[in-house]
Amino acid sequence: MANAHAPSNMDEFLKGLWDENPVFVMLLGMCPTLAVSNTVMNALSMGLAATFVLVMSCILVSLLRNFIPKQVRIATYIVIIATFVTVVEYVIPAVSLAVYNNLGAFIALIVVNCIILGRAEAFASKNGVAKSALDALGMGLGFTFALLCLGVVREALGFNTLFRDTPWQFTVFSPRFEPWAVMILPPGGFITLGAWLLFFNWIKKRTKRTTSDEVTAHGS
Repeated sequence: MANAHAPSNMDEFLKGLWDENPVFVMLLGMCPTLAVSNTVMNALSMGLAATFVLVMSCILVSLLRNFIPKQVRIATYIVIIATFVTVVEYVIPAVSLAVYNNLGAFIALIVVNCIILGRAEAFASKNGVAKSALDALGMGLGFTFALLCLGVVREALGFNTLFRDTPWQFTVFSPRFEPWAVMILPPGGFITLGAWLLFFNWIKKRTKRTTSDEVTAHGS
């Protein structure tokens, strides 16, 4: 009976996308979220890089969880994370030097991203490889989704484009639209994040209210 309500593998994956979204629910990883979300490509690149590091680190932590002494577990997790961040630092400039220059020091700062270290400590160190990988993938994609939410709004309003400086670039509004320069600056990141947090909290409250009304209706 104790396992009857245990979350399935799919639940572990989906929770990071919505119920426990690292940005919109847990408010983690704010530094890269605000700093590199001024364009869609920057947001997507950072999200995918963090997802790769998160998934690979959690898999390795899960595999080694019974061999890592508790006294040095955090230091060991940081070494594991730093190893995969180094891989990313070599891969990104090989794929796109422009993206690498845009992300700058924030690639190296993935090492101290609290989302990655938090999932390694709170989940991967206590669960098997499959569940840890799904949990990490869900959290990584949830982080990428949040970055894209900010990136789309900020680039559209700040540059009047999407996928700026890529072969897929296109104009969003009329050529007469005057871009809002503030949206590509730090204040624009805070404004956009606040708007998205307000929107998602409104959706959650409305969903809970609807569910509560349905339960009451069925009960009566």
